[in-house]
Amino acid sequence: MSEETLRQQIQILKKHNARLKRIAHDARSKLSAALDGTGLCLWQLDIPSGKLVIFNRRWGAMLGYQPKESKANFAEWQESLHPEDAAEVLKAFYDHIEGKTPYYEALHRMIAKNGSISWVLDRGRISEWDENGKPLKVTGTHIDMTKEKQYEAQLAILANHDPLTQLPNRHALRTAFSQMRRQDALCVAFIDLDDFKHVNDTLGHRSGDRLLIQLSERLSKICPESVLCGRLSGDEFVLLMPFGQDDPLVAEIGYACLEAALMPFELENGTASIGASIGIVQTRPQEGFSTVLSRADEAMYRIKRNGKSGIGLG
Repeated sequence: MSEETLRQQIQILKKHNARLKRIAHDARSKLSAALDGTGLCLWQLDIPSGKLVIFNRRWGAMLGYQPKESKANFAEWQESLHPEDAAEVLKAFYDHIEGKTPYYEALHRMIAKNGSISWVLDRGRISEWDENGKPLKVTGTHIDMTKEKQYEAQLAILANHDPLTQLPNRHALRTAFSQMRRQDALCVAFIDLDDFKHVNDTLGHRSGDRLLIQLSERLSKICPESVLCGRLSGDEFVLLMPFGQDDPLVAEIGYACLEAALMPFELENGTASIGASIGIVQTRPQEGFSTVLSRADEAMYRIKRNGKSGIGLG
C-alpha cells in the first residue's frame, strides 16, 4: 500500500470517526433534553472505582451544583443522603448488589449543597458483570419527587385541618379521640360562640372570619400541649383534654377559653364582642366520639338556655 493511499484511508477514517462523534453527541444531547423534560436523571455507577456517570445534568442541578462542580462519585452521593434515610437506602442498594433483591429501589431525601432537602425516587439494576460473575456496573434513574411530596403534605394538611383557622378539623379530632381515650381519663369540651351571627350581620362575613381566626389563636395559646383544640364548623370548637372532670385543670382551661371569647376583638371595620357557651363532659367506657360529643353539646345548650356565656359540666 502506497503512502498516499494510506493517508487517504486515514483521512476517511478520521472523517468517519468525526461523524460518529457528532452522531453520539447529538444523541446524548437529545437524550439529556428528553430526560430533563420528564424530570428523570439517568446514571451509571462503576462499582470498582465508585465513579458515577450522570447522563444529564438534572441530578447536579437538583443538589445545587453548577456543571462539572460535582465530583459525581459514590462517596459524594452517599454524603448527600439524608441522615435519617441513609441506612435504609444503603441497605436497599447493597441488598441488590449482593443478589438478595432483583433490583434496587428507594424513595428518600437528599441534602443539597445549600442545605435544602429534595425527595427522589431512586431505581437501579446491575447492568454488567466481570468474567467471575461479580457486579461491575449499575445503571439506574433518579426522579425528583419533591413537588409530589409537597403536594402530598398539603393534601394531608387539608384532610386534617380547618382551612380558615388551621386548627384540627372533625376528622382529626375523631382520630385523636380514638388515641387519647386509651388514657386513664379524657374530657371533651364543646364551645359554641354567643352572638356570633350578630358580627356577621353587622360587620360582614369577612370580619366574622377574622374573629374566628383571632379566637383560634387565643385558644391555641391557652391550651397546654397535651390538650387538642379543634374547630368542628361555623362557630363551634372542641377541646380534647386528657384529664378527669375533677381535675382542676379542666375548669381552669374552660374558664380561660370563656375569657378569651369574652375579650373584645379588634377587626378592620370595628370592634366585636361575643361570648361562649361551653359544655364539658368526661368520656365514659366504650363511648364513641359522636356520643360523647352529643353529651357535651347538650351540656353546652343548658348554658345557652340559662343566659349564655358560661360553663356547664355534664
